[in-house]
Amino acid sequence: MSSRHHDIADDLRHQITTGRIKPGERLPSEAGLADRYKVSTVTLRSALAVLQGEGLAEKIHGKGNFVRRPPRKIVYVGGWGMLDPWTAAEAALRVTVRSSTVQADERLTTLLKVPTGSPLAEFVCVSHEGESPHGLARIYIPRDLAPAGMLDHEPSCCETVARFAVLSVPPAAVRETVCARPPTPDEVSTLRTHSTAPVLAITRVATDPTGRVVEAALLVFPGDRIDAVFTPHHVTDERQTQA
Repeated sequence: MSSRHHDIADDLRHQITTGRIKPGERLPSEAGLADRYKVSTVTLRSALAVLQGEGLAEKIHGKGNFVRRPPRKIVYVGGWGMLDPWTAAEAALRVTVRSSTVQADERLTTLLKVPTGSPLAEFVCVSHEGESPHGLARIYIPRDLAPAGMLDHEPSCCETVARFAVLSVPPAAVRETVCARPPTPDEVSTLRTHSTAPVLAITRVATDPTGRVVEAALLVFPGDRIDAVFTPHHVTDERQTQA
């Protein structure tokens, strides 16, 4: 026997999928919906949580519950990671950037191989299409290696950060670790996703020819809004070349 909140979710889902409630449209207030269905707001929020978990609805803090527009996927290009240039250049996709100087904590000390407390340039980037966030990037560079003007929000530098590729000179080596995992509470809030919806997390570490780590980037994308493309490098066996 189905519970009341599932009945409500079924009814709202039917209205959404049949077009009675349009993508981007704001749902009635939670109090109004609870009154309409003759249930408590707790039951009503459980019904909305079902739709949020399915990606049909999203709650925007301070604004209410909305029918989600079908997500448009963006492309992350691995190897020297960045958003696909065509994607990043689209006017519909905007990236907000917040920069600051921070001290290396235990995790960043391990990633960047620097002493605890070392000064780092931090760039927190969030990409949006309209009201819908597409990705979150936290990029860290040893403070002495941060490109000139990067922390001052110069337009040319901000454009580089907007593609999640900060270094102006390609590094000698890049290592990317990719995993799917549940989002953290902060990621749920920033990316407006559901706590049960998996995210694609990419940890990117770049080194120079001497082996020094010159950048560490922690990238997070909702799983339904990203395609990641990685191109393998051809490795020639020395024994074959000598034969």
